[in-house]
Amino acid sequence: MLPMDANVVRQKFLNFQVSKGHKIISPAPLVLEGDPTTLFTGSGMQPLLPYLLGKEHPEGTRLCDSQPSLRLQDIEDVGDPRHTTVFEMLGNWSLGDYFKEEQIRNFFEFLTKEVGLDPERIYVTCFIGNDKYGIPRDTEAAEIWQKVFNEAGIEAKIVEIGSAKDGDKRGVKPGERIFFYDDHENWWSRGGGCETTPIGDPCGPDSEVFYDFGEDKQDVEKYGLAHPASDGARFMEIGNQVFMQYRRNEDGSFSELEKKNVDFGAGLERITAASIDSFDVFRISLMKPIIEKLEQISHKSYDNNTDEMRVIADHIRGAYLLAAEGLVPSNKTQGYAMRRLLRRAILRALDLGISDNFLAEIVPIVSEIYRDLPDSILTHREVALDVMLREENAFRKTLNRGLKELHKLSGQSRTDFSGRSGGYDRPSKEPSRRNACVSCRGDDRRTTFGRCGEGSEPRNDGREEPRPREVPFRLSGYDLFKLQDTYGFPMELSVEECYREGIDLSPDYIKEFEQALAEQRERSQTASKGMFKGGLEDHGEQTIKYHTATHLLLAALQKLVSPDIVQKGSNTTAERLRFDFNLDHKMTDEEKKAVEDQVNEWIEADLPVVHDEYDKKYARETLKAHGQFWDKYPEKLIVYTIGDFENPISREVCGGPHVEHTGVIGKFRIKKEESSSAGVRRIKAVLE
Repeated sequence: MLPMDANVVRQKFLNFQVSKGHKIISPAPLVLEGDPTTLFTGSGMQPLLPYLLGKEHPEGTRLCDSQPSLRLQDIEDVGDPRHTTVFEMLGNWSLGDYFKEEQIRNFFEFLTKEVGLDPERIYVTCFIGNDKYGIPRDTEAAEIWQKVFNEAGIEAKIVEIGSAKDGDKRGVKPGERIFFYDDHENWWSRGGGCETTPIGDPCGPDSEVFYDFGEDKQDVEKYGLAHPASDGARFMEIGNQVFMQYRRNEDGSFSELEKKNVDFGAGLERITAASIDSFDVFRISLMKPIIEKLEQISHKSYDNNTDEMRVIADHIRGAYLLAAEGLVPSNKTQGYAMRRLLRRAILRALDLGISDNFLAEIVPIVSEIYRDLPDSILTHREVALDVMLREENAFRKTLNRGLKELHKLSGQSRTDFSGRSGGYDRPSKEPSRRNACVSCRGDDRRTTFGRCGEGSEPRNDGREEPRPREVPFRLSGYDLFKLQDTYGFPMELSVEECYREGIDLSPDYIKEFEQALAEQRERSQTASKGMFKGGLEDHGEQTIKYHTATHLLLAALQKLVSPDIVQKGSNTTAERLRFDFNLDHKMTDEEKKAVEDQVNEWIEADLPVVHDEYDKKYARETLKAHGQFWDKYPEKLIVYTIGDFENPISREVCGGPHVEHTGVIGKFRIKKEESSSAGVRRIKAVLE
């Protein structure tokens, strides 16, 4: 078997399907327009669901593609040998055309003839049936598989397993090749198993295909005996054939469809891993070049730093594909997911001792890896690097202070954060729970016996145990809120950092965080009704955008025209902003253009906008917040900061409300600059 490049496997699959009468269709973008049900395209069949539900496809009844996909629900599993958030799904579909026999034979032919996999190492599963709903076991698919294996000279016994737990106890016996599992493993519907299949939906059994990496890959103590549906490493699923042959009726029963469909999906990464006989998908051509560059930059080996390098390689691939599709990091929905991928990658790079910006060395490699993906979805390749570099720069500016504050709050402050890999011991990802104390959630890193208390506990040999250390201070949700609101360090990253470093969190940290957020909103609303209303006509979404743009305008005027400029008046509506300021001359066209460009540059940088309540003296003397009526301000006031907290673009006393990040504001354009009164000029501007 010759090792294969993933780009070659992808093209072989598409060519093979064309030879079988399929039409290649363009993959869907990762961010689906007009689909509020999901953040990203998470499978090859997702964009084709209307056609699987009965709508006619313009390209006919035999279709195929290779669909980039992103599943953030797997993000915490990245670090093991086979989980990734981003992957490609090779897919083919029969919309009322061929069914089980042709599909099974075609996939077996592709794996063994085109990819060159050893048929002796291919195992399959089928649906065991459900007596409650009168759905028979899928003997048809099992018998087809048996014929296909026999024709290849392979004994293929058909056996009944049942549940995955049953398989963990039973394992696989010699000659067994085809396994029946229950609906938790081998039934497809949009709702999961038979019981939860939505009324009216098409559904049916599926037949999954697995590659055997060898008995030595199975951790029996951790996962039980090896079998295809095990969580262990011996068997890896490389493809799934869904046979949509039923529909759930109004009364909850199931009936056969007249028009049956095939929905097939196979992981490009996993098939490529099988082609090189590696149960570690991070060794394939889509990720190996990234990891080799990380080894070069960090001067560390992949074998000794697998978790960190896997996370970085996976997350940067995902962020690149999103950037190349035109998405930018933000604090909302898909943009926040992209931001999270990049920030997690940067944090893991710190664990490798990479303290400087490194994306400029990695992203071009990722771009080259995905050179064969169509321009129809990667429409912004040329700006993807710049988008990612801006986010890296912005995050690194706040990262050091955020981490310091987190550890200061936890009592575990450190002096050097330039490279996190050398200054402390990081606990394992899964700390032992032996002797765990129920009341304190401690473990045997904190106490050598199973309960807390004063004094010591006698050993069995009569000697005394040493006095245990106390359960350390727990961070509350209020602490996490301060880190997010003041330092731009998102709660999720704080939680991950605490988890990775063994810092305890309050059991109610989520409720506490939400309470802190609600209290701040209430303070902001109360303040905005009084003296800090700031000339806002209302608190609608567009008016709020104009309000934040006003802060950026003042900052640009102070930077480019005169540092002595202050606000002399403001009126903001949903249609425009009007801003009065002191200046002894009419602005030149060059000045207006420079100010306009600067505001748009800050908007495009998608800067964070954070706020908190401070003592008036601290806000004025330490934070150097901009304000006009210090003698009239109350002793507690709200300050809004735009950009890096240490070196902000804008910092003003203000009651809000504001956008959470500048990227949502839109394009800023000055329409008019004119005299308002003696020594006061007025700018009218719009957002487009």
